[in-house]
Amino acid sequence: MRYDLVVVGMGSGGLVAAEFAASLGLRVAAVERDRVGGDCLWTGCVPSKTLLASAKAAHHLRTADRFGLTAVDPAVNLARVWERVRSVQQGIASSDDDPARYQAMGIDVVFGEATMVGPHAVRVDGRTLATRFVLLCTGSRPAVPPVVGLPEAGFLTSETLFTVKEPPRSCVIIGGGPIAVEMAQALARLGVRVHLLQKGDRILPRDEPELTELLTDTLRAEGVDIDLGVATDRVHVNGRSKIVEGRQERGQRRWEGEQILVAAGREPTIDGLGLDEVGVATGPRGVTVDDRLRTSVPSIYAAGDVAGRFLFTHSAGYEAVLAVRNMFFPGTSKPTGLVPWCTFTDPELAHVGLTVAQARERHGDDVEVSRADLSHSDRARADGATVGRVVLVAAKGRLVGAHILSPAAGEVIHEPALAIHRKMRLRDLAGLIHVYPTLTTTTNLLAADAAYANARRFGWLIRSDKRRR
Repeated sequence: MRYDLVVVGMGSGGLVAAEFAASLGLRVAAVERDRVGGDCLWTGCVPSKTLLASAKAAHHLRTADRFGLTAVDPAVNLARVWERVRSVQQGIASSDDDPARYQAMGIDVVFGEATMVGPHAVRVDGRTLATRFVLLCTGSRPAVPPVVGLPEAGFLTSETLFTVKEPPRSCVIIGGGPIAVEMAQALARLGVRVHLLQKGDRILPRDEPELTELLTDTLRAEGVDIDLGVATDRVHVNGRSKIVEGRQERGQRRWEGEQILVAAGREPTIDGLGLDEVGVATGPRGVTVDDRLRTSVPSIYAAGDVAGRFLFTHSAGYEAVLAVRNMFFPGTSKPTGLVPWCTFTDPELAHVGLTVAQARERHGDDVEVSRADLSHSDRARADGATVGRVVLVAAKGRLVGAHILSPAAGEVIHEPALAIHRKMRLRDLAGLIHVYPTLTTTTNLLAADAAYANARRFGWLIRSDKRRR
């Protein structure tokens, strides 16, 4: 049998691609070497957000006096929290991500290690799948920094954190990106003593600096020990503790914990695929693709983390559909560079488009920045969540960036994302009536200010009231 499409990897991108292709009546095979669902279900989005939910519940109990209730120190059973994480995963694995669901769509689900043996052939444990096209969706994995003694001491990553039987009571986290920051807050709220070591001068370096500064203050207030500008030198074990030694500007330092969590970036999963043998070009960020998501071999495409564009579940699904569309339909659809993202701390930090610095570098003096603190939001006041800010960036009058630190920022970011996509002006958002009281009214207030400023330019047109005598 010759397939129209063989998808390698049944994670976020592969699942969407296989389902879309099958819905078009194409002959599809999907290859998975481990478990259907990939990083998102087993080591990323699902377990981390489930852990964050338990941590948020504990935090609300601990701070209930803010709402006129009696605060209590919750009795946190970490083992039960981890059991809940695994329960949520299994619920998804046995329903939406069940291999039988995809087989019912007509997709041949093949388990095993995939290797490219030609531009139109994939070998899986001795079986060769002949196909018109191949879509690589093999994702990425945690990168491990070359720290002396780290392998010998042992450490956790996002791939192993949620499988431990005895969660640590103290933890040193190496890294300052989204995974590191989310897990730092979650663990601290669950009673784990946390040290977060970031190599750079701030956490979340891709996000708007003024908002990451606010978030840093929030995390520190909750008990997360954040050290910036850390060069990690070595790790050793002392009894039941693991010691991380490093340098800061003020000299040598050491941090101690029961466990070490490495969250220092990710690297593409390309080993063992036989890409070099068939001529698929690769680079430091993964498989090299053109603006059609096509590799150097015309019949082989790549999407998601392995293609190295944006390492997000939602971006992987979007790219996978686009790749299938470019394989089988006429014309070409190019992937957008406008990809929103969110770090799911409390408050959440969402980002789309250009930061203030990027906008000024690109557009010079034609940049206008609008800001509003949540302390002026009626809904934030009612919810006791006034720490946060909305930052909107316009260039030549049109929105080019939006950055939101607030509860549910991952939901709120989509309206400005659409406005940027449609090349709208900030004042255009004022033409839409927003539900009150909601957090999105903060965005609407900034839009209203822009609309009022524009109206004042035409004040001379106001009709006067001339009374007859």
